[in-house]
Amino acid sequence: MRASRNVYTVGQLNNYIKNMFTQDYLLQSLFVKGEVSNCKYHPSGHIYFTLKDAKGEISCIMFAGQRAAGLNFRLDNGQQVVVGGAVDVYEKGGKYQLYAKQIILDGAGLLYEKYEQLKAELEESGMFAEEYKQPIPKYIKTLGVVTADSGAAVRDIIQIAGRRNPYVQIILYPAIVQGEYAVPSIVRGIRALEDLNVDVMIVGRGGGSIEDLWAFNEREVAQAVFDCRVPVISAVGHETDTTIIDYVADLRAPTPSAAAELAVTDIREIWNQLVSLEYELNRQMQQRIEADRIRSERLSLRLRTYDPVSRIREQKHYSMRLEEQLQNRMVQVLQKKRREAEKFQILDASMQQVLIHRRHQLDRYIERMKGLSPLSKLQSGFSYVEDGSGRNIHTIEGVFAGQELNIRVQDGNIYTRVTGVQEEHR
Repeated sequence: MRASRNVYTVGQLNNYIKNMFTQDYLLQSLFVKGEVSNCKYHPSGHIYFTLKDAKGEISCIMFAGQRAAGLNFRLDNGQQVVVGGAVDVYEKGGKYQLYAKQIILDGAGLLYEKYEQLKAELEESGMFAEEYKQPIPKYIKTLGVVTADSGAAVRDIIQIAGRRNPYVQIILYPAIVQGEYAVPSIVRGIRALEDLNVDVMIVGRGGGSIEDLWAFNEREVAQAVFDCRVPVISAVGHETDTTIIDYVADLRAPTPSAAAELAVTDIREIWNQLVSLEYELNRQMQQRIEADRIRSERLSLRLRTYDPVSRIREQKHYSMRLEEQLQNRMVQVLQKKRREAEKFQILDASMQQVLIHRRHQLDRYIERMKGLSPLSKLQSGFSYVEDGSGRNIHTIEGVFAGQELNIRVQDGNIYTRVTGVQEEHR
């Protein structure tokens, strides 16, 4: 059998097929519906399952990182679901599978796709931008509510708002929040409450399926919320439900109850602030009164100080003190001079005694020096002998015949030559 001209490895073939899947735009973003089977939650957080119908099945995987944003219920066998994601090839196993990014229960798949398309379009147009968000006022007098006039949502809003501040006026626009008439009804409610110039507005309803909440995903409602001059709080469904107006509204509340808490400040908080302000005002007033009292006393003291009679009296006392200080100072100076004169006399006498004593000592030292003077020795008949280098000769050691010596006597020098040396025997 002849070998094929082109031989590929298994890895090369799988890589080639993977590239074919990657280049197919349809396979990179699609929704597939079917029944869940072989569903397994891996310890890593990944979910492995099979999606099947009467004509086939496909292996699927949802990674742990996709679950928070793409799955809001527990996936289980037998459920009819719509899976959004991409089909790709697992090269090592040589099989293709569906990599899930979103999983929703069947029946909502087409609506969800429409929801994502409108969301992307409105976000691109800038309707979700933070710079268009209006601040929610802290203290309000009127609260507008666009929702159904029956149901848990309106009851929760009225109850919580009334409990937090019974003085806030609640204006309800009973809108249709579900069905074909819901969109125009909600839009009319937003515009009507805007014309009444309420301080803040809650737009929403209770929980339900994506079909039940769909009116809040329509472009007309989103545009009405965006155009509204009154700050809007969206409150649609439960905490896990997210609609288009949640992105457009100035503030999103997870539930209608939470919206009422965000819109209406608790009056107890206001009372506590007023009590705190009253206490602070009283404290500052007391401090101001005390400061003014101290200042008044200080000014009164200064007034007494600058009184002419007081100034004259003070200057007179001051002059008397200066005169007394001057007299004391003069007495001290005279006493100091007298003491200095006495000390000078004592010092002069001491110096005279020291000089006399030193003079006597000097005379004694002179007499002693005369006795030790070499000149005196020479006058007595003694002489001083030295060699040519000036070394004193006081012993025959080192003296040799023929050596020239200098003999110094009282009236001059005698230059001589040694003829011989004789040692004296004792």
